[in-house]
Amino acid sequence: MSYEINAKLLAMNMIHYIGDQVSESGKPIDQLSDLCGMIDAPSEEIAQSILDELRGKGVIITRNVTPTMDGNIYIGVNLSLAGWEQYEEEKRGGFDGGFGFIAMKFGDDRLDTFVQNVVKPCLRRHLEIDLVDLRDVAQAGVIDDIMRTKIRDAKFILADLTHDNSGAYWEAGYAEGLGKPVIYICEKSKFEEESTHFDVNHCTTIPWSKDNPDEFCDKLIAVLRRSLQI
Repeated sequence: MSYEINAKLLAMNMIHYIGDQVSESGKPIDQLSDLCGMIDAPSEEIAQSILDELRGKGVIITRNVTPTMDGNIYIGVNLSLAGWEQYEEEKRGGFDGGFGFIAMKFGDDRLDTFVQNVVKPCLRRHLEIDLVDLRDVAQAGVIDDIMRTKIRDAKFILADLTHDNSGAYWEAGYAEGLGKPVIYICEKSKFEEESTHFDVNHCTTIPWSKDNPDEFCDKLIAVLRRSLQI
C-alpha cells in the first residue's frame, strides 16, 4: 500500500487530529467537515470513509451526522476511551505507520538528488517501504507539530549528517528518545575527513557517495533488516 493510501496511517492521523483539538479546547468538536487536508488524505471521500469506519469500531464518537451535498458534517466529535488509549500510545511513539522518515538539510542539489534517485527507490524496491520528508506532506497545521507526528509515526528514521544540520540532529534525538530505530547517513568524503558530532560518531553511520550508490543501498538494506528484524 502506498504512503498516500495507507489506511492505517490515515486512521491514526484522524485520531491524532481529533485528540489534539479536544485536548486543546476541553470539549468535543462542535462541527467537523472538510477532513481531507486535516489528515493528509488523497480525497474527501476516503477521509470520510476512514472516520465512518472508526465510528463503527467505537474509536470515534459523534453526537450526530448531517449529510450535505458536499459530504457529511459530523457534530459533537470526540474520542472514546479506546480512542484516547490509541491517541496516548501514538504520543509515546508506539504507532508504526509503515513508512520511513528522513531528517536532512533541504536545498542541497547533490543530497536531494541522491535521496530522490537512490535512497527512496532502494527502500521501495527492496523493502516496499516509502521514505518521506516534510516536503512530501500536504497536511494542514503547524510544520513543527507535523514533523513531530511524522517522526512518532515512522517505522524508522534516517538522519543525514553531511551538513551538520542542527535540525537533523534534533530530529534524530527526538526519535531516539521515543525508541525509534535511527540510522545515520553521511556523504563519504565528509564522514572520512571530518567525521560527525562526537555524540553520534559511535552510532551506526552509512557513508554515501553518488559514485557508488549500489554499495550504499546494500548496506542500508542490511542495516534496516537487522534493526527492524525483517
